[in-house]
Amino acid sequence: MFTFITLPMIIADHGFLNTTSPHDTSSAIAEECKVYEEFNPKLVLFYSYMTNLLSGTGFLEQTYLFYGFYRIEDMRSWNFHYNLPLAYFITTFAYILLSLFWIVKRAVEGFKQSFIRSEDRFQSFCNKIFAGWDFCIRDERAAELKHRSLQYELKTDLDEERIKQKIADRTQKEKVKIYLLRALLNLLVVLILIVCFYIIYQTTVYSQQYNNKKTNSGSFTIDLTVEYLPSIVITAANFITPLLFERIIRFEDYSPAFEIKFMLIRSVFVRLANIIVLLVSLWLQITTCGDGECKTCGYNHKLYPCWETRIGQEMYKLMIFDLIIIASVTLFVEFPRKLLVTFCPFPPFTWWGQQQFSVPQNVLAIVYGQTICWIGTFYSPLLPGIATIKYFTIFYIKKISLMTNCQPSTRPFRASSSNFFFLAVLLIGLPLACVPIIFSIALINSSKSCGPFIHFNTTWEIIPHTINSFPDSLRRLLYGLASEIFAVPFFIFVCLILFYLVALAAAHKRVVMQLRDQLAMQGRDKQYLIRKLTRESFIAKKRLAMSKLRN
Repeated sequence: MFTFITLPMIIADHGFLNTTSPHDTSSAIAEECKVYEEFNPKLVLFYSYMTNLLSGTGFLEQTYLFYGFYRIEDMRSWNFHYNLPLAYFITTFAYILLSLFWIVKRAVEGFKQSFIRSEDRFQSFCNKIFAGWDFCIRDERAAELKHRSLQYELKTDLDEERIKQKIADRTQKEKVKIYLLRALLNLLVVLILIVCFYIIYQTTVYSQQYNNKKTNSGSFTIDLTVEYLPSIVITAANFITPLLFERIIRFEDYSPAFEIKFMLIRSVFVRLANIIVLLVSLWLQITTCGDGECKTCGYNHKLYPCWETRIGQEMYKLMIFDLIIIASVTLFVEFPRKLLVTFCPFPPFTWWGQQQFSVPQNVLAIVYGQTICWIGTFYSPLLPGIATIKYFTIFYIKKISLMTNCQPSTRPFRASSSNFFFLAVLLIGLPLACVPIIFSIALINSSKSCGPFIHFNTTWEIIPHTINSFPDSLRRLLYGLASEIFAVPFFIFVCLILFYLVALAAAHKRVVMQLRDQLAMQGRDKQYLIRKLTRESFIAKKRLAMSKLRN
């Protein structure tokens, strides 16, 4: 986004290119839709600047950080022509497609490895028992950690086999009982989610109404708290709900491996759904008007003259608040806990112990942050840069905390299956991030007072507008590719290819099974030959001993 959107804008602002602003040719737009109050750099209190810096409002709103600042339509210099709205649209979808390609590529590699490891349970036991130890370990603590990890994995595998046997031996009455219990517990989970979503919706509405009043309470704490109220509630929900799910899932009688994965899936669903609820709450405020006020501009232009920037500010606040929470927890929770456990002999502190470093929860926090970045990049082009700095900082914060404040988790997550699982979760987050972007681009009217799409009712209209400017032959070709005449045969062709690949995969699986059977048969033949050789050797030795006795 920086290379194709922000950098051309910087070059144009310095006078190296001739530019055309959409406001110069927007006579067809109602004057009331063009009203957008810019920040007035007058003398204000210091805490107001801090509030603006942390919330993306005020002086920060009129910068390259947000959508509303990109008001140039065309850039020209001699024979060079650069269409900023088209570049903005194409770049948005390009980074989404590149992200999808990278995730799918990595996920396929991880799926191959996890599929190979999970095929033969007996082979897994043998590998752990006879080849699981790392003989390069020299440190006593590392050896103890490796020993506990192998012990936990063997225990987990045995528990899974025990639960599989238990499931196979269940009576019909026991099955009905456990299914009813799971249904009730899932209803409880749904109720928890509904409560979270309702609270997020109400806090978002209250925060927006407070900000739209343009009132200043004079208190830095109150203004900043109300500004960050949706982010605070979302973070609290992300922290509390996994703890509740961890308690609930213990009564559902799943295998240990499935229990961890199912709990993580619920946790990541809550994190991603909370973002969607926040966006839906904002869109309801943006598209809801009284007395037909939305008819003129297509959205609530009085409260949200540049609604894309407002959504970008919410994503910016989520990103910043996530960084603040991680740093605060490390400094004010994990570090004091380490000091209390180490230097205070009080029995409750000793029982409490050090903070355990949970790899799954930390990785899911990264997935949550990446989803925020995907959603917010359209509304805040520099948000990926902020996310890069954020995760660079978080890496070293977590590294220092891990080495000084934390201890290994008592339930280590399997490295053999974690790669594919986390990438699969990230792959789920990408389509969820695409839904609000597509909704904003295709259905909600673009702002008429800011941004590069002032001339278009929706952002999507830049595509047919650009195609209509092509030569007739190319335009007919593109419209033909987008018509049903081409789409239906193409869909059938893709289905045939998929059917062929599925059949080829099934054939390869049968060949693999046959090769495995042959390997097993060869193993049995070798065992038979070894037993026969051993028996013949024993008989020969016995005969030799008998002959020596006779002599």
